[in-house]
Amino acid sequence: QVQLEESGGGLVQAGGSLRLSCAASGRTFSSYTMGWFRQAPGKEREFVAAITWRGGSTSYADSVKGRFTISRDNAKNTVYLQMNNLKPEDTAVYYCATSIMILTERLHEYGYWGQGTQVTVSS
Repeated sequence: QVQLEESGGGLVQAGGSLRLSCAASGRTFSSYTMGWFRQAPGKEREFVAAITWRGGSTSYADSVKGRFTISRDNAKNTVYLQMNNLKPEDTAVYYCATSIMILTERLHEYGYWGQGTQVTVSS
């Protein structure tokens, strides 16, 4: 069992920045990839970014490349999502999740999910 807890969401103006955190506990040894997803009202949950737990390789959705950075601190079992130059279309609930698949972007390949943190970007 893996428990995930996101934090760091909030309200920010367009062009601003936020850093999301995802603290993992439990059987973290069974997790390989950590991912961030988001879900806007009325839309499907979509992939944002992912990072392998040991190797540090990353993957990003085209919509966030160059603006978002995913990183991890293995000593703290925490993954971060630095979000810069935020846009109103980034408004969503952001979720972190774990997968045993390497750097997958497929939602169904993530087995454990956090409760999400709200990010609202005003124009």
